[in-house]
Amino acid sequence: MRSTRCLLVLVVVLVSPLGLRAEQVAPPPPASKIVNGALQRIATLVEPVSGQAVKTFTATLRVTKAEGLSKEFMGATVELALQAPDHAGIVAHVKGQSYAACRDGQEIWGHIPEKHFGVIGKAGVVRFAADPSSIDNTVLPPLKLPVNINQLQWALMLASMEAAADEEIGGAKCSVIRIAAPEQATALLKLPPARVELAVRQADQFPARLRYADGKVDVEIMVENPALIDPYPEANWKIHPGEGDKIETTAVSHLIRFFEVAGKALNNNIPTLGPATGERKLAGISGKGRLEIQDGTRVLFLKGTPEEMGRQQGELLKPELNDVMNRIVYGVGVGSSFPKGRWFFGEIEAAHKRLSPFISERTYREIDAMADAAGVHRQEARLANFFPELFHCSGFAITGDATAGGRMYHGRILDYLKGVGLEQNAVVMIYQPDVGNAWANCGYAGFIGSVTAMNEKGISIGEMGGRGEGNWDGKPMAQLVREVMEQASTLEQAIAIMRKGPRTCAYYYVVSDGKSKQAVGIAATPDTFELVHLGEAHPLLPHAVKDAVLLSAGDRFVKLVERVTAGFG
Repeated sequence: MRSTRCLLVLVVVLVSPLGLRAEQVAPPPPASKIVNGALQRIATLVEPVSGQAVKTFTATLRVTKAEGLSKEFMGATVELALQAPDHAGIVAHVKGQSYAACRDGQEIWGHIPEKHFGVIGKAGVVRFAADPSSIDNTVLPPLKLPVNINQLQWALMLASMEAAADEEIGGAKCSVIRIAAPEQATALLKLPPARVELAVRQADQFPARLRYADGKVDVEIMVENPALIDPYPEANWKIHPGEGDKIETTAVSHLIRFFEVAGKALNNNIPTLGPATGERKLAGISGKGRLEIQDGTRVLFLKGTPEEMGRQQGELLKPELNDVMNRIVYGVGVGSSFPKGRWFFGEIEAAHKRLSPFISERTYREIDAMADAAGVHRQEARLANFFPELFHCSGFAITGDATAGGRMYHGRILDYLKGVGLEQNAVVMIYQPDVGNAWANCGYAGFIGSVTAMNEKGISIGEMGGRGEGNWDGKPMAQLVREVMEQASTLEQAIAIMRKGPRTCAYYYVVSDGKSKQAVGIAATPDTFELVHLGEAHPLLPHAVKDAVLLSAGDRFVKLVERVTAGFG
């Protein structure tokens, strides 16, 4: 018995130090393993492995830092629910307003209770009211991650990772990993180089906090109360309108394309013009038309009948034209529905129906030929061209004593809708129609009207928008500007065309004549038509400058007057 006790004591003495040493020096898992574990955890929630029990994942995301973003994001929360393979919903709370969106099997819906507005996207619905045959046959696939998990892991292999001190976040012990993503890693994911810090809960590998900084933005997002629970009942995934809410039904593909465009807008790179070097190269030929790249800017030459010019543009600018249609119709258009509380397609199609009697046959012939050549639906191209944009622009014409040598300068600052995708698809178009004047149009792919142009007779025009949206019984502004370009040879003729109308909404124009060195400002509504000549003041434009017409509003007008005055002569 004594010898047995001695043996046990010996074993304990020998083994205990080993056990203590193992407990004291057990190394933490590598940083890469922690990050990959968190990624795999997220991946299996969205794309579960075969045989995995159906569960609903819930969490609340809270923005606790938002430097470089709109101030509205600070403090915003998102309640998230996810149930693979075809249910996902969010409720975002931003500055006292709620936004809900949900994938419910083969339907998608959005709802803003404070606006008493919602929309449900379904298959089997007509996409465009003017084309009853445009039935949406979309079948929604199972949910999937927005990025390929294997590609993300490859990119992270190129990144530098280091473990920071563990932290307790929300009552849970978390591993903290700092990731410095080099340019080659972020290029793989089409993201800017950035610094990322990820805190991962050790108990279940759910992320608890994400910090992101790329030199432009510095963001911190907390992941609160992540949990896997029993599946939600079907009723939880349905829209629940309140009393007086207006719920529209639309084609589900309209909402899908909105979310696709909105996602791209988060990483929207706005190009700038390069130096003028005189570089000029041919990029393509279509019939009598051609596309050139001059100092990095697309210059499109169109010639012939409306059908010929439409086909030339559709063939030579097919990628850019498709991008513009998506961004304007589904990005800006559908996106505007939610803050306005009115469904975009209902509004734009009703407006187009009222505008159509005043639109020339030649216009439709050109748009339809362009759409066919580019592979987009004709109704998309029509609606994009008659889209009721919100213009916030400035214009000026200066001549006589205001300029050196009395030369005339006509400028137009197009500063509306910045960042929605027009800059990436900007085009200078040189029109040589079979009927009327040749003219140059500063616009973007797919837009056959004009807001900034000059014709071969020296008549130039620029426009800025006012109020009165909804007065659609007249010629669309962009088509009226084009009519001036193709038909006017003098300032008087241009004024007569615009005075005749019929006009829509409220718009302001600067029209100038390079031959006579004369210019006017025009304030036009469907019922009124006022002229402001060079050097004249107006109640809305109180600071007149000799030999100048200056049109803008608010602080922009004050700054324009200051600059012209400072550079007078």
